[in-house]
Amino acid sequence: MAPAVGPWADSLGRAGSRAAQTLLVAAVVVGLVWILLRIKVVVIAAMVALILASAVGPVVKWLERKGWSNLLATLTAFLGILLLLGGVITGIVLTVRNQWDTLTSQASEGWNELRRLLESTPLPLDTASIDSAVRRATDFVTSGSFAGSALSGLSAAASFVTGLVLMIVILFFFLKDGEKMWNFALRWFRGERRAKLAESVDRGAQVLGGYVRGTAFVALVDAVLIGAFLLVFGVPLAVPLAVLVFVTAFIPVVGATVAGIIAALVALVTNGPVIALAVVGWIIVVNQIEGNILQPVVMGRTLSLHALMVLLALTVGTLVGGIFGAILAVPYTAVAWAVIQVWSSRYQVGDDPVLGPDPVNPADRVESKATMAERWRYQRMRYQQTLGGRFGSTERDAARQDDDGDRPADGKGTGSAAGARKP
Repeated sequence: MAPAVGPWADSLGRAGSRAAQTLLVAAVVVGLVWILLRIKVVVIAAMVALILASAVGPVVKWLERKGWSNLLATLTAFLGILLLLGGVITGIVLTVRNQWDTLTSQASEGWNELRRLLESTPLPLDTASIDSAVRRATDFVTSGSFAGSALSGLSAAASFVTGLVLMIVILFFFLKDGEKMWNFALRWFRGERRAKLAESVDRGAQVLGGYVRGTAFVALVDAVLIGAFLLVFGVPLAVPLAVLVFVTAFIPVVGATVAGIIAALVALVTNGPVIALAVVGWIIVVNQIEGNILQPVVMGRTLSLHALMVLLALTVGTLVGGIFGAILAVPYTAVAWAVIQVWSSRYQVGDDPVLGPDPVNPADRVESKATMAERWRYQRMRYQQTLGGRFGSTERDAARQDDDGDRPADGKGTGSAAGARKP
């Protein structure tokens, strides 16, 4: 082939061409990010639904193996999630409403006690300004303007309700037809791309499902231990605070700290500094149990992310999506890292013993293909063989290698194998 000629043939021209390509890709990425931010409600709803589907999907599969139909298994798991979430939210609202008057009165008494304690110290405090600020805050919370200000965010509430309804609908279809959707998308690819796409989805589902189930178990233990401690010492709103501990446990690094500060503040203004210090000490003990025992045993290496990467993901997620972004940032960063690991591995290109000859004919019906679980089992086998250095060899290849290993260097064979090959 003749060498390229023209103004772009030298090293400077090639560098300029690469720079133009990089700028074009960056522009496309920026455009996609802008579009996703414009439809942030839809994106967050889909991401939450995907996480829940990854966590609850094994329940649907288990019910199907027990003889349940796909629709009945999906409805059972789907309604179970809705009843659980609805029951928790209803319980929190009723508890807060029933204890609100008691909480405000105890908070006023607790503040007076804390003020007397601070006045007895040599610290220079402007108690008049502090009392004025506390009085204004108390009047605002106990007046009707508090409810009016809460209702002023009607647009945000409407967006939340819209996202919640959309998430519920998407979750139902993910649970019911998730495999069909993926089968339809996967059959348009072939060879190494198809293998890596299948393995990417498999690894992503494993990471999301393992993260949600593991974090939920750890969060439940934390919530029970801290909630029981608050109940024993008579701290108001113990159940809502326990639920807050459960929710914030899904935000790594900072979630436990935020929940501990809120619980300690409630104990401080309602029960005094001694109980507040006891709450802080118990939360530290629970966090040590979580970090040194529960997390290593339950979570294992599900995330495999450096602490700095977790902090960066939390920061970006919070800036983009608020509290939901903070909750979703870490698991999806772990999924992205798992996908990068898959695409950096080598795969054998050839016929797929599950799907048939490569390439798959896009005109074939989805029902004639293997299920996604079968495909994933095969891709997992091939991926594990890749990590072992065989790069996709099949069981027949392994048997052939074992048979060749029994032959001596002259190729005549030994033992029964050699005798069996004699004419």
